[in-house]
Amino acid sequence: MRSKLIRNAYEVILAMTAVLLCWGAALWLEGAAGLHTDVPVLAVALTLPLSSTQRTAPTSRRLAALALLPVTAAGAQFLGRLIMHHYAIGAAVFTAGISLCIWMRRYGATATGLGTLTALPFVALLIVPGPALPPAAESGLVSWSWSALIGVLACGCVWLVQALGDRYGPWRPEPEPVVPCRASCLRPRSSTRMAVQMAVGVAPAFLCGRLLFDGHWPWAVLTAYVAASGNRGRTDVVRKGVERLAGAAAGTLLATGVASTGITGRASVAVMFAVLAVALWLRPLNYAYWAAGITTALSLLLGYFGQDAVSLLPTRLAATAVGAVLSIAAAWWVLPVPVRRRGPRLTNEPGPPASQHGRVRASPARRAGSAANGDQTQPPSRR
Repeated sequence: MRSKLIRNAYEVILAMTAVLLCWGAALWLEGAAGLHTDVPVLAVALTLPLSSTQRTAPTSRRLAALALLPVTAAGAQFLGRLIMHHYAIGAAVFTAGISLCIWMRRYGATATGLGTLTALPFVALLIVPGPALPPAAESGLVSWSWSALIGVLACGCVWLVQALGDRYGPWRPEPEPVVPCRASCLRPRSSTRMAVQMAVGVAPAFLCGRLLFDGHWPWAVLTAYVAASGNRGRTDVVRKGVERLAGAAAGTLLATGVASTGITGRASVAVMFAVLAVALWLRPLNYAYWAAGITTALSLLLGYFGQDAVSLLPTRLAATAVGAVLSIAAAWWVLPVPVRRRGPRLTNEPGPPASQHGRVRASPARRAGSAANGDQTQPPSRR
């Protein structure tokens, strides 16, 4: 156990080094070009999950990331502005796009990787304080061209740190387990079921978020997305929804405690990165640690932008609860995903060899599939 924790810490160091490198480059770019503060935030939101998806990726997948991520990052900025001016249309486009990323899994590992990369800017859109800002602040937001450049920077920083770590570090990345692809008798397929559940959970989250929480609607949508990501059945969605709510409560209280000590400005940014590192390290133990860390980081980020974490605590908890309930309801009643049982397989479906019992544990960096900790980077079987 001790050796595993040490190995996990090494993976976290690599991931956070890439995050800090890209954040520093984006911070310099912000000052040199007179951009808005959301540029460094976007850099962190893209680099953290990218460091997990690219850890064991072959050259072909890395080149696909370099071509796809800048395009989708630029498109996400257009989507953010669409949500600002035409909320209903933007919400519909977001819901269709994030569901399509999951539906693509039916076409194999390559399509799954492309879907994961495409989803990263969508999730970043819920973290970067863009769509929730008032219209008066829109002129200062990063444009699509700068967003594309941040996507290129994220790829470059991740590859550089991982290459140096593999060359001079004490450990090499663990290879991903080979999962044989077999036909499935389940209809509709699991990928279709999860895509439909994602749409049914996220769409009402947009509606309820706007009606109940006004500019803080991303909290409800983000929770609905996180709870439904990597859906392994009803119990899994309930567990992640509860852990997300518990983590949000703990994270907001922690951020409130940090703010009460007088830590503000650049010091709060340093605390935010430290919290992210610890949460990433503890992620394999329980998802609630990661949810608490992400919530703390987002609360500190909002405090950096001038919002009071204490006054927003009830709103955050209520929005998180609404998103969790909507996602759980969708997973429970809309095309529920059957739970894979141990023992002889009754249908042909992808999965680990019979000699492997239980789930294959991934490194903490690989588990951080999204900046808000979605589990999409490690999906269940693709049927």
